[in-house]
Amino acid sequence: MAGIPFELQGKSVFVAGHRGMVGSALVRRLAQEDVELLTVTRSEVDLLDQAAVNRWFTAMRPQAVFLSAAKVGGIVANDTLRAEFIYENLAIAANVIHAAHVAGTQKLMFFGSSCIYPKFAPQPLREDSLLTGVLEPTNEPYAIAKIAGLKMAEAYRRQYGSDFISVMPTNLYGPGDNYHPEYSHVVAALICRFHEAKVSGASNVTVWGTGTPRREFLYVDDLADACIHLMKYYSEDGLVNIGTGEDITIAEFASLTAATVGYTGAISFDTSRPDGTPRKLLDVNRLENLGWRARTSLKDGLPLAYAAFQHNHID
Repeated sequence: MAGIPFELQGKSVFVAGHRGMVGSALVRRLAQEDVELLTVTRSEVDLLDQAAVNRWFTAMRPQAVFLSAAKVGGIVANDTLRAEFIYENLAIAANVIHAAHVAGTQKLMFFGSSCIYPKFAPQPLREDSLLTGVLEPTNEPYAIAKIAGLKMAEAYRRQYGSDFISVMPTNLYGPGDNYHPEYSHVVAALICRFHEAKVSGASNVTVWGTGTPRREFLYVDDLADACIHLMKYYSEDGLVNIGTGEDITIAEFASLTAATVGYTGAISFDTSRPDGTPRKLLDVNRLENLGWRARTSLKDGLPLAYAAFQHNHID
């Protein structure tokens, strides 16, 4: 799997979605590499606009692309904005992957998401579990769009010989997260909720669901480091899981987050809210065999995430 390294040094590198949590982490990590960093805002080039994307790629001809741009959100956002999630993610994948091929991009990395694995796939989730069962209903449109992107990268690789690869990150947290009260992921939602409870002196915080689902959490700067490693050393059809290989229950995670924030009140669970997939743990053997392992524990990463929240979201 790890053949001749793809050298980033001296290359023009486009990070699509550089303002998002993943994209901004990639930008931070690429600062350690000798690259010409290319970024565009949505007002400059709307990735949903095929003609605009084609013009930009024709003009700039990036040698490497990290396709981290996507419409993302938690359970409620996925279940509520179903049309937006499938349309926007399909369009972004189709426009950028095809434009990269036409422009002669040397290497492209497409980002999937661990929530696109079948709902009841055996744990831990192996890369070959993809498309072996039904999806989690709450995020099916998003999952289908992401699966299409993965398969598109694979198809261009097989038909045209394009060095396009795909990665599958687990649940992420850290700087740049989305703290929307309804549409955020669980880490950001709980940091925000526990912080507000601490400030207001609330005696109880309600967590959505039963607290029993198990989840794996990866600090976003670890993800970025893994992606740089894989961009250099991985070149195959199959996707690569990126995670820690460890998980905890939502209830345990809530307690850890409360302690990090400094909230000392009670925690209860709203069982009328959806749990989502019962368990979601990635098998990271392929990643570790390629020479990379996560370094930031939850104990170390959560204070960093909370500090970023305080810096960026508190007046």
